[in-house]
Amino acid sequence: MSENLLVFSGFELFLAGMTVGLFIIQLFYYLVTFTRPLRAAKRTEKTATGRDVKPVSVIVYAHGEPEDLRRNLPALLTQDYPDYEVIVVNDGSDADSEDVLKLFSNEYKNLYYTYVPVDTQYLSHKKLALTMGIKAARHDILLFTEADCRPLGPKWIEAMADPYNPETDIILGFCAYRHTKGFLHKLIAYDNLTDGLQMISSALSHHPFTGNGRNLSYRKKLFFAHKGYSKSLNLHAGADDLFINEVSNPTNTQVQLSSDSIIEMNKIEGSGIWREMKASRAATKRFYKGCSLAFYRMETVTYLLFGIAAIATFIFGLSGNWLLSILAGSLLLLRFTAKALVYKKSALLLQQKPLTAWLPLLEIAQPAYDIYVRIYRVFNGKKDFTNNA
Repeated sequence: MSENLLVFSGFELFLAGMTVGLFIIQLFYYLVTFTRPLRAAKRTEKTATGRDVKPVSVIVYAHGEPEDLRRNLPALLTQDYPDYEVIVVNDGSDADSEDVLKLFSNEYKNLYYTYVPVDTQYLSHKKLALTMGIKAARHDILLFTEADCRPLGPKWIEAMADPYNPETDIILGFCAYRHTKGFLHKLIAYDNLTDGLQMISSALSHHPFTGNGRNLSYRKKLFFAHKGYSKSLNLHAGADDLFINEVSNPTNTQVQLSSDSIIEMNKIEGSGIWREMKASRAATKRFYKGCSLAFYRMETVTYLLFGIAAIATFIFGLSGNWLLSILAGSLLLLRFTAKALVYKKSALLLQQKPLTAWLPLLEIAQPAYDIYVRIYRVFNGKKDFTNNA
């Protein structure tokens, strides 16, 4: 009996080999690629600042969000940093937002604001707004965020400006989503963490390919040297990820991972808003240069193939050689444990709540939702372009 267990048919060997091979690929992603932020944080956690203070222009994109401005602007205007200005560019002019900005500008002399005319056509309002803010900025180092975001502490500007050196043109920061009550918000937090790990890990391996405009810094001279958003003016989106994809390279981009550098975004109200955010980002991903995005998409593909292979091996083993079932079950458990540990530590590093118990469901729901967004865009893709505004 025991001797028969050690004899595998050709099909059993194929199933076992496929499962083991895909398992090794998955371990590579979790233990090598996605652990780069954890390793980098350990190397830099005790690094002192002590460099010359660099003047900073903080540019805040708003879109008729008076309550967000009222709630979040004080955290920007009271930063513990000696030389900075805050420029709010409101996409459209509404009385409530203007009242809030007037009130704050009377109290804080480093606050400036303007707006994009509501009747602007055939241009991306956000790109126009950011360009206006960049042109108005007095300093070379630009730091970007949005009205629905706030720094977690008073050292945000210092943390994001400190890594600059003569070779550095871009600093990538992380925007946390810390709202996890309800499955939708757990899925948003998981998706946000995954995207952040891809962005950070790729940059740390000297292959930067994207950025997040909610927490992003680059030099004003870099923007004008590349003629701003000229290469993507026909798209509504892309002011952050497409621009960084275009101008970043292995030597001019750094990542800031300190707790002081984290920005937190407001709770997303409703699945429709998140769907539009996902669809907007999907519209720009197809224009990325390089193969970094394809590399990270392969993680999802190999995960799905591994799940299919492992489950097939487990079931086939139950009807014959149960050593196959032990192998498949063990690999499923080991893979989950590796990913759960990396995601838990990464979430804590990046100031998000770990979602370990929900991980098996979330990593099925995320690719399913991405497929839904792609189908949604088939019928709404024309809205991606400014000439259809």
